[in-house]
Amino acid sequence: MTLAQTLGAFAAQFPTSDLPALALERAKMSLASTFSSAAMGVSIDSARIIREIERSLVPHGTSSLWFEAGRLPADRAARVNALASDAAASDDSDLRSIAHIGTIVSSTGVAVAERLGSTGLEVLAAMVLGYEVAGRVDEALTPGRMQRGLHGSVSTIFGGAVTSGRLLGLDAAQMAQAIAIAATSAGGMAIAADTSCAREYHAGLAAQLGVQAALAAQAGFESELKVLEAPRGFFDAFNGQAVSEVAQGLGESWDIVTDMAVKLIPGAHPFHAIAEAAWVAAIEHDLAPEQIRRAVISAPQLKVWAQQAVQPHDLIGAAHSVPYFVASALVDRRFGWDHFSQEKMRDPRIAAMLTRVSFDPDPPPHPDRFPHRHGGTVTIELLDGRVIRSTCKAPRGSGPRGIDWADIDDKYRQLMPASGLSGRSLDDGLALIHQLDGQANLRPLMALISPHAGA
Repeated sequence: MTLAQTLGAFAAQFPTSDLPALALERAKMSLASTFSSAAMGVSIDSARIIREIERSLVPHGTSSLWFEAGRLPADRAARVNALASDAAASDDSDLRSIAHIGTIVSSTGVAVAERLGSTGLEVLAAMVLGYEVAGRVDEALTPGRMQRGLHGSVSTIFGGAVTSGRLLGLDAAQMAQAIAIAATSAGGMAIAADTSCAREYHAGLAAQLGVQAALAAQAGFESELKVLEAPRGFFDAFNGQAVSEVAQGLGESWDIVTDMAVKLIPGAHPFHAIAEAAWVAAIEHDLAPEQIRRAVISAPQLKVWAQQAVQPHDLIGAAHSVPYFVASALVDRRFGWDHFSQEKMRDPRIAAMLTRVSFDPDPPPHPDRFPHRHGGTVTIELLDGRVIRSTCKAPRGSGPRGIDWADIDDKYRQLMPASGLSGRSLDDGLALIHQLDGQANLRPLMALISPHAGA
């Protein structure tokens, strides 16, 4: 069997009843996080532009636009909603290589489930399996994918294809074709994602093309089943590593449990542990900004962002400047959703601290090939000669540290009002997500998430 066939059989045939309760719970958390991030992103220009284009092309469909009136076909709704979530840089990531798999499995799962009338449990199971396949594919591209210029959308598309295919009821052969079609649909350049709104454009396409791959496979479209492992195939082209391990131990552990990390603060996820190391040091040692001579970031995986130390002026700049995270954390002893505001970006105290933040030119190597699993260290040199080192290996809200519903609920309640939802609608929506595995369909939830969408 080819790799696509092995993964396809697993994704199509694994019994929902055998999925661990914790994996299904993490899928709910991913969904709540994705809605929250989309609430922040729905009014951003990039999200608005694509939403208006899609509405002008096909004004009707089966699947809701989140927080907006109207419906679109499932693939287009998935694109619009995924783009809104990714635009706010507040969704979840996979700790191995910072691919936003949760946004894609959530947006495609909801859109296709609305089209089909799927149950809540079917959606959650499809999300878990979609996350698993995408995570395993991306793991084989780590390290090096980002450094070679490829964005995470080259792997998150598999999450969209498998999630959609599972809900569509694809058999093993059809699911293999969905995976093969997804492999030849992938794209996205990392440099554009780091410096522009292309980041969310990539997410939208990964969701849309993932749904289309599953629909094409269902209709009988066939692609090259050896595309993943063949010479000049997917892994060969993208410098895949340990490809033989991609299908090992299927069903023994679940990536959505071990490696998913929900953003409890905004911005690029590789910076979260570093920022936490900085604010913990500031709190524990009662540091005042004027005491600090300089702060040095030691994390080899951050070299790709080493040149982005300028004071940010917009969301894109703030999301991709780890020195801004560290400077803010040292000054404010925290980093939060408000640090993407113009007020914080222009704060003279943070701007002054930013000039004192630098990178370790020779950081120690990590123990394995998954750099983002290991966080990093901030070394703070004080004017009185003292040196303080603070290390954080994984951010809050991540698989290695566990994910607490209290944190997810807090994020939901903080960010969802940006969508216009408040009060009872907000609380009822959150309660339905908590109970999604017992819901006969998504209609009650979507009536709250998209209250003006119509029947």
